[in-house]
Amino acid sequence: MTISHFSAVLLFSLFTSVVFGITQRSNPRMMIRFGAFCFVLFVGGTVVASWLMWLIKH
Repeated sequence: MTISHFSAVLLFSLFTSVVFGITQRSNPRMMIRFGAFCFVLFVGGTVVASWLMWLIKH
């Protein structure tokens, strides 16, 4: 099974965000909010970094 780089980023972001949400917050509602926040930051940071690398190359 082969996955793309973006799919790998999404999987990494999902699993890491779940762990961060569970371990960093005690209230279940805050766990979900913090996990979603981390997910958005991971994926957004990857997209921004990839555009920066593309700009540096070109």
